[in-house]
Amino acid sequence: MPTRPLVGVIMGSRSDWPTMEAAGEILSRFQVPHEVVVVSAHRTPDKLFDYAESAEERGLEIIIAGAGGAAHLPGMCASKTVLPVFGVPVESAILRGVDSLLSIVQMPGGVPVGTLSIGKSGAKNAALLAVAVLGAKYPHLRERLKEFRRHQTQDVIDNPDPRIMT
Repeated sequence: MPTRPLVGVIMGSRSDWPTMEAAGEILSRFQVPHEVVVVSAHRTPDKLFDYAESAEERGLEIIIAGAGGAAHLPGMCASKTVLPVFGVPVESAILRGVDSLLSIVQMPGGVPVGTLSIGKSGAKNAALLAVAVLGAKYPHLRERLKEFRRHQTQDVIDNPDPRIMT
């Protein structure tokens, strides 16, 4: 397993970190080398283009992009790289992230962005999806993901009564 980052976790603003932190936690749990960077599609477009255009040569294999509001970050990133880009809609105060979801999921044909659910669960699932994709190349990650899934299943079996907290 390389020590260089395999996954880039990017977001449009530092205020997106409470959501995107869930992706970082999953990647750390699975010991996937990753980097975390604030890259704004609107405030730092040149930085975004440089980031996306250089991602592959820097060794990244997947980019997870979280964005709120107009949520252009995942799509603009995907337009500048052939790496898989997973978009995470960040919940906004006004439209609760629905605006972000629609902005990310409605990419034109030819520029795909894998779109996850709004908020922390989307960030968590984006990281789990990244682990699954990387598992095709790094078998130990696939095994860790299988164990994670077994543990989730066993936890439900072991704790069927929701009134009893473990």
